[in-house]
Amino acid sequence: MIEIKTSKLSNGEFNRGVFATQPIPKGTLIHEAPVITYPNEDHEHIEKTILEDYVFNYGANHSALLLGYGSLFNHSYTPNATYDISFEKLTVDFFAYRDIAAGEEILINYNGDVDCDDPLWFLEDDAED
Repeated sequence: MIEIKTSKLSNGEFNRGVFATQPIPKGTLIHEAPVITYPNEDHEHIEKTILEDYVFNYGANHSALLLGYGSLFNHSYTPNATYDISFEKLTVDFFAYRDIAAGEEILINYNGDVDCDDPLWFLEDDAED
């Protein structure tokens, strides 16, 4: 249902994104990304690595590295997908927020809420230039 391809949206070193290989109806579970969690106080170590750009908040006291395709979804303020944390399964689950066409890049709002337009850390730097 999904594949990794070169993305025009990614500004990162690897320029990858997640794309639909077939039409995905609204509400469909797209991907269950297993997570490796760590306490927030350990984040100072992650900040010194490239992994800093790929971690998610995971509850009030933890952060998580997402495995599978989880950390490869790119950001949009008008996303076509959303995600929920499953503490029971230790996953972050990605769902189609609207119908997604085959070949379309699957995008999430990094703020967590599809309607949140708060500035993001990597976009704030661009605004200053």
